[in-house]
Amino acid sequence: MGTLSGKTLFITGASRGIGLAIAKRAAADGANIAIAAKSAVANPRLPGTIHTAAAEVEAAGGRALALRCDIREEDEVNAAVAATVDAFGGIDILVNNASAIWLRGALDTPMKRYDLMQDVNARGSFLCAQACLPHLLRAPNPHILALAPPPSLDPRWWGPHTAYTLAKMGMSFVTLGLAAEFGPQGVAVNALWPRTIIATDALNMIPGIDIARCRKPAIVADAAQAALVRDAAGFHGQFLLDEDVLRDAGITDFSGYAMDPAQSPLPDLFL
Repeated sequence: MGTLSGKTLFITGASRGIGLAIAKRAAADGANIAIAAKSAVANPRLPGTIHTAAAEVEAAGGRALALRCDIREEDEVNAAVAATVDAFGGIDILVNNASAIWLRGALDTPMKRYDLMQDVNARGSFLCAQACLPHLLRAPNPHILALAPPPSLDPRWWGPHTAYTLAKMGMSFVTLGLAAEFGPQGVAVNALWPRTIIATDALNMIPGIDIARCRKPAIVADAAQAALVRDAAGFHGQFLLDEDVLRDAGITDFSGYAMDPAQSPLPDLFL
């Protein structure tokens, strides 16, 4: 398997969860990580800040830049991207990980929540790509990787939570469009999604989930690493699943990723 040594990754929402796991996995290769997230001050109800994440990245072997950045704000994104380029000399990889979730029906979805999901998931992914692309286009093996599901029009995913599905599929369609535009220019624009539910703080939004039947964020991080070391040329527009990526990399035993290997894992949304 290849390495991300010396590569610079701009990762949104990297203060905790899957974003932090991807950051630490890349750091283990010796990568530079720009941690772009809103959490600059500790919250007793939600562990992890950009500063604790930076410390974990550096402990894992990488170089870290903690950037307080709300990806809904154009000026903040542009400033964070500029700071990353100043610190590390460029950007090789954008990981569009930041996402907002609200799994309720239409009558139980405040418009504030609707707007938040649209602004973070679809618009935020587009904005971060727009800001990073001038630098990615100068990188030797550029990648954009979105944590987004395969596009689906299946009503079973739309009926229960139209607002969230629209926002999450928005990330998928942004990825699809950018892949069509920039893939032929040598940028690998793809999406990655877990086949099973991952044990993160987002589970607080999904009542009744048995955490013993979830997997650790490390499985997504290892899959992301395997995808991001691939040759960017000709590799775009793919909606990858973590298990498939790892199998292609020769990893077939997923028991080490299980919260409880004795339990069968739960399938994730949209699959």
